[in-house]
Amino acid sequence: MNAAAHVITEIASQPECWTRAAELADSVADRLPHPGERVAVVGCGTSYCMARAYAALRETAGLGETDAYPASEVALGRRYDRIVAITRSGTTTEVLRLLGTVAGRVPTLAVTGVPTAPVAHRADAVIDLGFADEQSVLQTRFATTALQLLRAGLGTDLTLSIADGELAVAEPLPRSWRERRQFTFLGSGWTTGLADEAAFKLREAARAWTESYAAMEYRHGPITISDRSSLVWAFGDPPAGLEDEVATTGALFTADALDPVASLVRAQRLAVELAARRGMNPDRPRNLSRSVILAREPVRGLDGAADRAAAGRA
Repeated sequence: MNAAAHVITEIASQPECWTRAAELADSVADRLPHPGERVAVVGCGTSYCMARAYAALRETAGLGETDAYPASEVALGRRYDRIVAITRSGTTTEVLRLLGTVAGRVPTLAVTGVPTAPVAHRADAVIDLGFADEQSVLQTRFATTALQLLRAGLGTDLTLSIADGELAVAEPLPRSWRERRQFTFLGSGWTTGLADEAAFKLREAARAWTESYAAMEYRHGPITISDRSSLVWAFGDPPAGLEDEVATTGALFTADALDPVASLVRAQRLAVELAARRGMNPDRPRNLSRSVILAREPVRGLDGAADRAAAGRA
């Protein structure tokens, strides 16, 4: 199998995965946060970016106070009615440690790609997104599918997003994007998490020079980085005047009309194309693994042997 074959296939399958997530949302509604609950959403790396996007969407919709944390940094002194953990492998040490700490005190939900993993023994409820699990270390379709499921759970109709996703996987990327040497991603509200994830993807896959900011904050210093070698990419509607300010730096500006999650798919594709140009294999990024399991933090659930086997597959 050629380099990056897994991630290319997984990126292309996202609209189909989102369709399945939309269909699944009604049947798992009782496991999702209820209106009015105070919720903490956690994850690590890419999953944390999705947690931030969902938290902003839920709170903006008026469905309850919602905080997002890296799984290692949850403010346990605060009262929560539910904790939602997004974890592709279900074996990440920080997630399992958190769920063990709050067991019996706070209801917990795990959204995972491996429902037989140790997280199933730690969480009170599990949503199985095994159809979106991945072989590539680079996380793409699981993360977006988890977010789309949670969006559907908020009452969002995903029809247009799925249609935009089909465009995002089919249309060629502008050649001018691939010719840039520096990339800055901007977001506002829930899309700030998506901007951070886009930057993650380019760093992980292609070791590219990427930065990400809240769009209005870009003006307060980071704009000095931008020049004729830069691409400045805004997720969602950019603030008034931003495009003109970027133009003064010589940077290329883009803010497409696609649904922001579909726009993230285009950033994933750019990451893979840049990696190919640089002779890298994004299926196996340097220094990364599918799951971070701390050597001195053994993973134990109801069945230690089963947990160790699951960790070995991660």
